[in-house]
Amino acid sequence: MDALLEHIIPIELKKENLFVATKQVELPILVMITSYPPRECGIATYANDLYNSLNNKFYRSFSLHICALEQENVTYSYPSEVKYKLDTSKAENYIQLANQLNTSEQVQLIIVQHEFGFYHGYDSLFQTFLQSLSKPVIIALHTVLGKPSNALKEYIQLMLNASIKTIVMTKNAATILYEDYVIDPTNIHIISHGTHLVRHTDKLQLKKKHGLQGRKILSTFGLLNSGKSIETTLDALTGIIIKEPEVLFLIIGITHPGVVKIDGESYRESLKLKIKQLHLEDHVRFINKFLELPELLEYLQLTDIYLFTSNNPNQAVSGTFSYAISSGCPIIATAIPHALEVLANNTGIIVDFNNSEQLSSAIISLLYNDAKREEFSINGIHKLASTAWENSALKHAHVFKETIQADLHLNFSIPPINLHHLKKLTTNFGIIQFAVLNKPDLTSGYTLDDNARALLTMAMYFENTRHFEQLYLIEIYLDFIAFCQQENGDFLNYVNQFKEFTIENEQCNLDDANGRAIWALGYFIGLEKILPQNLVAKARIILNKSIAHLNTIHSTRSMAFIIKGLSYSLQNNVNQEAYDTINILANRIYQMYLHESSPKWAWFECYLTYANSLLPEAMLNAWKATGNEKFKKTAKESFQFLLSQIFTETGIHVISNKNWHNKVTGVNCNLVGGEQPIDVAYTILSLNSFYNEFHAAHYKDKMKIAFDWFQGRNHLNEIIYNPCTGGCYDGLEDSYVNLNQGAESTLSYLMSRLTISKHDFFTN
Repeated sequence: MDALLEHIIPIELKKENLFVATKQVELPILVMITSYPPRECGIATYANDLYNSLNNKFYRSFSLHICALEQENVTYSYPSEVKYKLDTSKAENYIQLANQLNTSEQVQLIIVQHEFGFYHGYDSLFQTFLQSLSKPVIIALHTVLGKPSNALKEYIQLMLNASIKTIVMTKNAATILYEDYVIDPTNIHIISHGTHLVRHTDKLQLKKKHGLQGRKILSTFGLLNSGKSIETTLDALTGIIIKEPEVLFLIIGITHPGVVKIDGESYRESLKLKIKQLHLEDHVRFINKFLELPELLEYLQLTDIYLFTSNNPNQAVSGTFSYAISSGCPIIATAIPHALEVLANNTGIIVDFNNSEQLSSAIISLLYNDAKREEFSINGIHKLASTAWENSALKHAHVFKETIQADLHLNFSIPPINLHHLKKLTTNFGIIQFAVLNKPDLTSGYTLDDNARALLTMAMYFENTRHFEQLYLIEIYLDFIAFCQQENGDFLNYVNQFKEFTIENEQCNLDDANGRAIWALGYFIGLEKILPQNLVAKARIILNKSIAHLNTIHSTRSMAFIIKGLSYSLQNNVNQEAYDTINILANRIYQMYLHESSPKWAWFECYLTYANSLLPEAMLNAWKATGNEKFKKTAKESFQFLLSQIFTETGIHVISNKNWHNKVTGVNCNLVGGEQPIDVAYTILSLNSFYNEFHAAHYKDKMKIAFDWFQGRNHLNEIIYNPCTGGCYDGLEDSYVNLNQGAESTLSYLMSRLTISKHDFFTN
């Protein structure tokens, strides 16, 4: 079966060039037929999340309209995106809707979110409706039943034959469609249930906020119904509380409206009676309300163990289960296919259906094992990272583009500037080097590298916004640079959490760190007309103290950093020592170019490594400072060569840190994985400099293409920037994204975002 699954299109790995920044006057309309809020059901929530993620991700690419499903005259007051309604119990409604969709020239695609209960008793009307549609149809199946009867098999085959593509949420569902329903695997697309990005707040703080301090929290959530097998957990609790009397089980959510309509609150009342009989009143709490997403995510984050129990082995997927894992909950679940797939490889614990003794043992063992809970939490977050709604939007957009008859241009929106994570990483001493996910790791200490980048970033931010309330950050980073400067003017780089210089300063080459400090200081001084003069004066003192020794540095990228910094510092001042240093260093780099370059290798070294775009940009800056035309010629030739190596039809692919691109051996410079945000950022900064000087449109176009790398225009088609936290992930690997959001990557994104904001790219 694994071989057969290879024929099912793996959305995550498609590499087509789908992202062309072209605006359209009349947007194609895509219509999604689904239940929709305020109707209360899991698919309504799913559809709303999908709608929001698509709208937020893409700018003027298409117009997504909703057709809301209703039944038997039950109507709702809908938001503006609901343009159509379908009462599934009325034959005339199907005919009317089909006519509207078929006759609209702008409607290019119809997406049907399918669940059996939507059309129960009216299946023939639904099938006739599908057959009557003249527009391409995609059907997303939320339930796929194995071992179907002949009637069910015929029903599914008829429905899917009326569609061009089918979306399912698990590999198991895809397998069932191929094996049991004989559906062509090339028409099946697997897109996992979307999950929300989470800021991962401190668990103890959240428990205190919700009055749960001192308790060990078990929880489950979702629309309450007997299929959730809550009784299994209640029976398990009787043994658990003997060993862990602080345990509290939260049952979060209202009763399913469909259940209330037929049976009222009889199931909830039966649970209350059982709780009383088992003397669990102090260990079970109902949160009988519909929680808005932020509050729900808080409850999930404060949960010590999340319990997913079910009576239904055929339940294909659970949105509640996905939300819990993405919130960092360690999971114990019954063996539905979704759980079996996600919790494999040390991500959680699987228990048998309706087995309270097994559940009790699993809970007790996990409560006693803090390290295992943390391991499950981290593994789960990493495993579901690709299912974030932002990534789900990308994957759906791929399928839409493949299916639609008209040409569909997908234009990424540009997120608003968000300093949340930068501030979270910053103490009153400096910016912390690393983070575990989005939690700052104070034990990693501080570096001059990062604080120089932070000073540069906040200088760019102030240049763009004039937000004086953020100047305190500039002071912190500037003071850190001053702290690192030694009596001879040089800088140390590594500082531990106790504000002590570490032994790494004796073991590592510090030239790059010194160069970055000069770059940041020079850029800052260049903005002296808009910045407070006391801060500019401090930066000038630091720079002047170091300048005498700068011409002794021979490290290529360090020299490039210094040239950039000194050239910025000369924008409003004359400083002969700075001019002389620029000239000396630029001539050294120029001589390297003469030695290594050839008609097919217009570069300064015999390999392409890291921060490559710094070198041509430094030569550009040197030309502007000195007027030396050979620097200008070298800058343009080398930059054009670099761009030819890192831009392809699919986007930007910066040099992998797994293996440098070697002139002699010809190692592939597009080696998959090992791409760092810092290299993308440096490229964007250099493109901006060249565009500002020469006004060639291709520099500006490549700026947006490179920025889209953060947005998902990369070989995994996954986001690198996290819009929830304002942080940036630490790297793009061959098959996954490094989810840690350290200072370097976050500052790299912010520098990129601030650079493109100077141009007329569209924003969300």
